[in-house]
Amino acid sequence: MMKKRSSNRAELVLQDPRWGSLVRRDRNADGKFFYSVASTGIYCRPSCGARSPRPENVQFYARIEDAEAAGYRACKRCKPNELHPASEVAARIAKVCRLIERLESTPSLQSLAKLAGMSRFHFHRTFKSITGITPAEYASAQRAARVRESLERSKTVTDAIYDAGFNSSSRFYEGANGVLGMTATEYRAGGANSEIYFAVGECSMGIILAAQTERGVCAILMGDDAEQLVRDLQDRFPNAKLVGDAPAYQDLVAKVVGLVENPKTGFDLPLDIQGTAFQKRVWKALQQIPPGTTATYTEVAGRIGMPRAVRAVAQACGANSLAIAIPCHRVIRNDGSLSGYRWGVERKRTLLHKEKQA
Repeated sequence: MMKKRSSNRAELVLQDPRWGSLVRRDRNADGKFFYSVASTGIYCRPSCGARSPRPENVQFYARIEDAEAAGYRACKRCKPNELHPASEVAARIAKVCRLIERLESTPSLQSLAKLAGMSRFHFHRTFKSITGITPAEYASAQRAARVRESLERSKTVTDAIYDAGFNSSSRFYEGANGVLGMTATEYRAGGANSEIYFAVGECSMGIILAAQTERGVCAILMGDDAEQLVRDLQDRFPNAKLVGDAPAYQDLVAKVVGLVENPKTGFDLPLDIQGTAFQKRVWKALQQIPPGTTATYTEVAGRIGMPRAVRAVAQACGANSLAIAIPCHRVIRNDGSLSGYRWGVERKRTLLHKEKQA
């Protein structure tokens, strides 16, 4: 009877998806659950380097408190009741991020590295590994967010300067054009006096609109109605001067159409990417997915160092306005099915098919 009960217990554990994480010593599972071993009286992290236990001796717990309440003690090897080394490093980087967000100007790389308790080289590499972008890129994204928020909230541009945390107007204007793609006054007026050039073309998947500022390609939109695509572009900058059908920009849309029809050509045009720091991290990760392959939302979240931000990753994909150039069509659900796509699931399926053929 005891042997049969042990066999049933082992079968249940083997069927539990957490068992696979335990066997693989999956670090991404650390903190999500813990397991105890009846034969040793200890509980561990999923990534513990100790010899894998027999399944009939294993019990899973969502919290440390539950394992200890059951009478188990913490493993001295993986120390599940202490902060994980990876979590400690992430906490240091988070501390640096909070400092960057508060300050008007970004401290030197050496100063940031000292705050994190690392060498300059190790800090720069670790920061990029965890956040997906460099310290300078993170500071630039935070400044862009402050500028946009202040311009939308403040009554005047002068008020916005100080609301955004700048101590002088010169420092504000020094960085505003770089992060907004236009002057602060033009941005606050919805793009007034700025020019956005665009062209519309056709391909096997319908209508494509490509738009460009002086900084680079700012939008690639797909649909079935050319007029609707132009309205979508106008909604982004309602007071901007849209210039269409210029010969040079017909070449731009031709390159985009060429990329759709022949993914091997690659996209080498400069991009004018505007978004939050998190969105930029996600979009940068998408650009690293090779053509002809896919990644799940969970995998993308893991690649940017935020494994629990799966829903936020999906939202960032939906906010992407640069179809093809930022390949959000290469992101799929965990079960392999195609989820919602801003420009239609059928277009997503067609794009993936073309890339696999190429």
